Amino acid sequence: MNMKFNIEQARSNMIKQQLRTWDVLDESVLEVIKTVPREQFTPERHRKLAFADMEIPLGHDQIMMTPKVEGRMIQALDIQHSEQVLEIGTGSGFTAACMARLGSHVETVDIYQDFTAAAERNLAQHGLDNVSLQTGDASQGWNPENRYDVIAVTGSIPEYDDRFERSLKVGGRLFIVVGQAPVMEAMLIMRSSETQYLRTKIFETLLPVLVNTTAKPKFIL
Repeated sequence: MNMKFNIEQARSNMIKQQLRTWDVLDESVLEVIKTVPREQFTPERHRKLAFADMEIPLGHDQIMMTPKVEGRMIQALDIQHSEQVLEIGTGSGFTAACMARLGSHVETVDIYQDFTAAAERNLAQHGLDNVSLQTGDASQGWNPENRYDVIAVTGSIPEYDDRFERSLKVGGRLFIVVGQAPVMEAMLIMRSSETQYLRTKIFETLLPVLVNTTAKPKFIL
């Protein structure tokens, strides 16, 4: 009983002290993050840190984002019930689970087979049947013939280009972190027409570089 109380207190503190103070104020987003049991998507050896304001190691030099970054990402994407979501970087499956509660369907892809397998188990345990999982290299884009309402990229790229925004439907939104340490910027991109995009910088953060993504070489004359 005490353990459950402590977990619920930690979850409540996470919402109040981390998300709300970082301008995550959309009640539907807060409710989803509160409802999806983050501790059950956290590697067992780090479970006591599930609600801490820190990145949690997953292996392969990858991490679970801090709760406040997860919250800001999901809030910025403004996912509607009818929308199709693509996630690049499945990780533990937690953000896919949250987005699946908000949208119609989530397609999530990760380069690491063990991440895909673990996330599939986590998602199945919570009865989320509107998520499809793929293993593959999406560093340059994914299923270019498909278009999505929402695209969430959970790793960073050194320089911005159009590799992901091309897969947005008109009116669709893309979240991605751009730059190189020590300064990276989270960006929200909205496709306003077939040829026009609105690109907005929304906050500063740091994320591991998306696997197989490198900056273009700089030529010095």
